[in-house]
Amino acid sequence: MALEHEEWKGTTGGLPWMQRTMIKWLSVIDQRVIYVALVMIFVPFYMLTCNREYRAMYHFYHRVRREPWWKSFAHVFVNQYHFGQVIVDRFAAFGGREFKFEMDDREWAVYCGMANADDGFLQLSCHMGNYELAGYILRQPKKTMHALVFMGETETMMQNRAKLFAPRGVEMVPVMPDMSHIFALNNALRDGNVASMPGDRIFGSTKAVECRMLGHRVQLPQGPFQLAVTREVRLMAVWVMKASHDTYRVHCHELKANPELKKSERVADLARQFAAHMEQMIEQYPTHWFNYFEFFEQ
Repeated sequence: MALEHEEWKGTTGGLPWMQRTMIKWLSVIDQRVIYVALVMIFVPFYMLTCNREYRAMYHFYHRVRREPWWKSFAHVFVNQYHFGQVIVDRFAAFGGREFKFEMDDREWAVYCGMANADDGFLQLSCHMGNYELAGYILRQPKKTMHALVFMGETETMMQNRAKLFAPRGVEMVPVMPDMSHIFALNNALRDGNVASMPGDRIFGSTKAVECRMLGHRVQLPQGPFQLAVTREVRLMAVWVMKASHDTYRVHCHELKANPELKKSERVADLARQFAAHMEQMIEQYPTHWFNYFEFFEQ
């Protein structure tokens, strides 16, 4: 099945000089000062000007979660505020700010086991929380992480990402029109390293797996799950969720392929496992879901 929804590009807003100024500010002031400006200025402005994104989130709360209109509107406001916090925290990290991270001991043990094994593994994200920070904390001493990134960001964003990623063993793999990024990720897994990519967003290929989430049909890209099955590597889903102004909570869930299924069935089964975990995370963090297009089929 092919993905039919409109793709949301999701680039960071602001001109390069604005972004550089924000990084300088956040190198000397607490990011909570900017959080106040989010509530007073930026969130109302974006809700008025970014109508498509606002409508998509309103439909999510009103149609999918079946909330009354007033509660849906309030949740859109909180959602925009949380998204603003994520962006501010990224700039704060660029400015040298350190964040604390919490993680369940059992989940951390599983992750460390995969990181220390000889074989490579595939790490999946989705557009919730602040996954980019995973590149700053989830270090694999024996492996290099090859992270798929969209190259539509400004030079300021890309340079600062590279500055933080490089010492932590993370290499960015740009999405290419000719799909050559798939070969780069495949080679990373072949060499026993980590490939990181989103499991909820289409990149080039239109092949998809139909799943159920929150009682609605959704289509997840087939590529990540096909890659895991083809390379016969383990698959880990990771979420980095904001817990307080200086703390994030990391959630890790291993998706396990059933060897008794045919390859095509294993691909679909992994996609549905990922959808089930996404549903759990959305229920736990309903205002931290940042997919700003009509993701759920009506």
